[in-house]
Amino acid sequence: MLYSRGIPIKTDEDIDGMRKSCAIVADIRDELAKLVAPGMTTGEIDHMAGEMIQQRGCKSPFLGYRNFPGNICISVNDEVVHGIGGSRKLAYGDLLKLDLGVIHDGWIGDTAITVPIGLVSRECERLMAATKQSLMDGIKQARAGNRLGDISAAIEACILAERFGIVREFVGHGVGRKLHEEPQIPNYGTAGTGPKLKAGMTLAIEPMVNMGQQEVRYLDDGWTVVTADGKPSSHFEHTILVTEGEPEILTCGKMATSK
Repeated sequence: MLYSRGIPIKTDEDIDGMRKSCAIVADIRDELAKLVAPGMTTGEIDHMAGEMIQQRGCKSPFLGYRNFPGNICISVNDEVVHGIGGSRKLAYGDLLKLDLGVIHDGWIGDTAITVPIGLVSRECERLMAATKQSLMDGIKQARAGNRLGDISAAIEACILAERFGIVREFVGHGVGRKLHEEPQIPNYGTAGTGPKLKAGMTLAIEPMVNMGQQEVRYLDDGWTVVTADGKPSSHFEHTILVTEGEPEILTCGKMATSK
């Protein structure tokens, strides 16, 4: 790999490895999104995800990361990110966030989706739609010659227009041989600022958006992050490849959003 201001730039061979790992994790994401249902526990979902990852000859980059105990992150309703699978049962009307990754031949694919369990409120539907749109708006700016701040500013503009809260404590990031590479990618910022994007960079862009205030707090488990006001949160993430033209969404898959 080459580097630009500390940001890894992948070779063609590297990119082929990233495409494979990202295709696998997108397939697992979409399969899980179809299977989740009221009455299932988050622990059962984590177990299923772990089996799917193993069946495809992969490992989870999350399991054991800084002692994280789950195969994937499973967050419900006001839980923003880093939820741990356990005894909690899904209920009709919940917003379920699945954040997952795989390691395949040393390359990491990273993605997240918000899945409504049955029918949800119109406001929750609007929250999910805005979060997903902000992700796509950010991705459009991820092309060679643009600046990192162009991605952040596009995400922020979309969310502010909908009057939702943008989580600031957690950001997107580079991804490749490591789960978290440079650069950090905030979901807010100023266009035209930050390092210049170059073809061959692989980035995980992931807006986390709250229905109410932007403030968050940790639960006692030291991992699960929840909204400070108890209102629902939404999270979508794609791993993308910066090119000279349109960015390539490596974790595109079906990106299902309903059950």
